[in-house]
Amino acid sequence: MLKQYETVFIMTPVLSDDQMKETVKKFENILCDKGAEIIHQENWGLKKFEYQIQKKSTGFYQLFEFKAEPHVVAELELQYRRDEKVMRYLTVTLDKDAIAYAEKRRTHNFGQKKETKPAEPAYEVKREPRYEVKYEPVDEPVEEQSYEQPIENKEE
Repeated sequence: MLKQYETVFIMTPVLSDDQMKETVKKFENILCDKGAEIIHQENWGLKKFEYQIQKKSTGFYQLFEFKAEPHVVAELELQYRRDEKVMRYLTVTLDKDAIAYAEKRRTHNFGQKKETKPAEPAYEVKREPRYEVKYEPVDEPVEEQSYEQPIENKEE
């Protein structure tokens, strides 16, 4: 009986672009050779880790969504473990809710940022000054005042 799976694996960041594509193609061929039907694949690119894995702080992420027999997943994970370019992997079986979510994500560009327009205010606030300050020139000279207190001599 075919089940639907989703697998994500992380490749080491020291790979060149060609080596990364070659590794992805290798795992794609493993799935196809074993009779799996690849529904969708995504390259998430180079991402930063929350913590270091094998003394590295980044890695290339790749996602495959496919339908296959359970023994195909066992063979795929064995190949992940044998390949030194793969740092981590995770394969999960999708239930009906996860399948619906994955379909929605694929078709509606789910998770991508949408352009939003700034909201227009529902009403306009009119502000008028509460009071008006008027300055008038002074013709008389202003005396300078000193606010310093005289120091008293207490040594007497």
